[in-house]
Amino acid sequence: MTETLRALLVGDIVGKPGCRALFTCLPALSRELAADLVVANAENAADGFGLTPEIAQSLFAAGVQVITSGNHIWQKREILPALESDGRILRPENYPQGVPGTGHWTGTVKDVTILVLNLEGRVNLSPLRCPFVTGRALVRQLRSKVKIVLVDFHADCPQEKEALAEYLDGEISVLVGTHTHVQTADERILPKGTGYITDLGMTGPIDSVIGMKKEIAVRRSVNQMPLRNEVAETPAEIMGVLVEMDTRTGKALKIERVRRRSAV
Repeated sequence: MTETLRALLVGDIVGKPGCRALFTCLPALSRELAADLVVANAENAADGFGLTPEIAQSLFAAGVQVITSGNHIWQKREILPALESDGRILRPENYPQGVPGTGHWTGTVKDVTILVLNLEGRVNLSPLRCPFVTGRALVRQLRSKVKIVLVDFHADCPQEKEALAEYLDGEISVLVGTHTHVQTADERILPKGTGYITDLGMTGPIDSVIGMKKEIAVRRSVNQMPLRNEVAETPAEIMGVLVEMDTRTGKALKIERVRRRSAV
């Protein structure tokens, strides 16, 4: 009988509505899905831009085991000490050497050693170290020690996301995209056994433009003025995927989209 591990990967948490949805829905959702591991991207959890130590601890208390992030992780400077002291809070691995924190976490779940790796894309984002070279080098360095490898690729371009998944197919268990806040419908298992989806979507307000107030988003687009986005205060939902993996081979067996609407 195949031994499996089930991971719930949660899309970008946006502001207070996204946090409320996660706090109220995640415990029951995790039990319902029989998730062994919960990983959530929280780079937008603090008012839409950044993360604070207090929010991070509340996410852990709600059942998140590892927090990933992206380019907005630096916008709340109070998170910097936590990036250094708490290995469960990740920033992308391919930032330059010497910046605070780490881009990967290893731990044991169900007696299985797991690697969670956070990378950031370069198309339409900062010219960081190559996520392809950085990602493969770390995976190969740790592969003898881990059975399951989960990658959050925080990137803007679908082509870059698909290309990295193909590049690492068979070497990792799953690659999920984050950053665009729009859940895609292309979840699949690649030929060599890696699960994939271009974007998890967001955990945030439904009646919005990628989690932000619609009227501001429209004015920004029509007037081309640099108006600051503000998080929409509407009911929210959790978006993500549930991935089931073979603990012996590390290959994905099943990947399915998850959406759960909150009443608050």
